Amino acid sequence: MDDLVLIQQIQKKLKASYQNIGEVMITGGVDNMDKYKYLLGQAHAYQYILQEISNLLNNKEQEDEQGSYTDDSNVVKFDPGSTED
Repeated sequence: MDDLVLIQQIQKKLKASYQNIGEVMITGGVDNMDKYKYLLGQAHAYQYILQEISNLLNNKEQEDEQGSYTDDSNVVKFDPGSTED
């Protein structure tokens, strides 16, 4: 199985679980504060994991496009041969 396909399947399952938590909270499936806090914690964890996967994929795409990894995407490169005034 291709790594990218596996990652996409994991993302799909995480998003479905996150959506399920939202539906439980919206439809009145929370009957006490402890359950609310637990579900909220799970939702935050799913969002965090999804964001980290997204960040890793974006870094991989940048690495593939540039040929090397650069951690600072705000670097401005100046061409010393340029004489723009």
